[in-house]
Amino acid sequence: MRYFFFIFFTLLYCSTSAANIYVGAKRSHRTISSALNEAKSGDTIFVDAGLYREKNLIINKSIVLKGVGSPVLDGEKKYEIISITADGAVVDGFKLIHSGISSLEDLSGIKVYDSRNVVIRNNILEDTFFGIYIQNGINCSIENNTLKATGVEEQQSGNGIHCWKGDSLRVIGNQISGHRDGIYFEFVKNSVIWRNVSKNNLRYGLHFMFSNDDMYVNNVFRNNGSGVSVMYSNRIKMFSNYFEENWGDAAHGILLKEISDGFMEGNYFKRNTSGIYMEGANRIYMKRNVFENNGWALKIQASCMDVVLELNNFIGNTFDVGTNGSLVLNRFNNNYWDKYDGYDLDKDKIGDIPYRPVSMYSMIVEKYPPAMILFRSFITSLLDKTEKLIPSLTPENLKDTAPMMKRAF
Repeated sequence: MRYFFFIFFTLLYCSTSAANIYVGAKRSHRTISSALNEAKSGDTIFVDAGLYREKNLIINKSIVLKGVGSPVLDGEKKYEIISITADGAVVDGFKLIHSGISSLEDLSGIKVYDSRNVVIRNNILEDTFFGIYIQNGINCSIENNTLKATGVEEQQSGNGIHCWKGDSLRVIGNQISGHRDGIYFEFVKNSVIWRNVSKNNLRYGLHFMFSNDDMYVNNVFRNNGSGVSVMYSNRIKMFSNYFEENWGDAAHGILLKEISDGFMEGNYFKRNTSGIYMEGANRIYMKRNVFENNGWALKIQASCMDVVLELNNFIGNTFDVGTNGSLVLNRFNNNYWDKYDGYDLDKDKIGDIPYRPVSMYSMIVEKYPPAMILFRSFITSLLDKTEKLIPSLTPENLKDTAPMMKRAF
């Protein structure tokens, strides 16, 4: 019983000892630095609207730093603006501009160092090198921030949201544009990326490297230099994302390279050079995705195995499927192909003859790209019709054995 009362009164003391500290032109603290020096763990610092030019602000206590009326923190193109080294810190409601730029240090608008349970929300970051950077973070949240940069060259631009070596991170509801990569994960596990819009970035809207057991849901990746890249990762789940307007010689809606045991459902691939480009992908299950008005809906290289596509819609693509080999160890079943011209005599809504989504002309273009100049010519149509009757170049076993007569959903 004595132990219980000791714990109770200790908690009561801690809860009543937390203080509110105010910063502003007419407050007792004129600078955020002085408020940080006075604050104790558990305190909340309220910062009034205004422009604050202070050197790197270091949060080394479990405090809440709350902006009132979007106060502006200016790094004057020299400093990292906020550095967090404490567990449980919160940064909420600021506008951060003009961080320093360095080729030796990853200077950021907000950077978290080796901490857990940190929350960064409702901030605006403009003209920062790296935007929000999590380094070795656990159970941290990045929510409802807007990050804008105007980088021209990849070498002079950092990533919008950069997470290196993390666990159980949450990246939710952010708007990212103009950075090198919109969102970057490396050695990050058990984390979720949800409801973000990543557009007009120089390289990738989302870039995964060596990150396992992650999930991204309901994001929009639009008009990025090379689309999205998921590489050297396992057990990634991808639901209801939009991959749009990613055009260029090396651009894809999404690149899947050396990944295994993934699941993709309900995603939309619209107006990309390639909707999906797969290389060294194994045991990927794709269901109820839409491929619409892409150059290639799907490029699946011969190094891929046990990829299953079921109940997907292929609509208005220049080429449905491209590949670089004749041996196919993947399965297509019950997909809808708008180019399918077979028949359904038994009226079961499934085509009576298989559909071969790889055309002879696409195989030629894969090996000799200049042949694209003959697109829509009579000779290419004749080649494709002949190939369907007497297959010679296209893979014999790359086919949908039960194509849907109407859209799968």
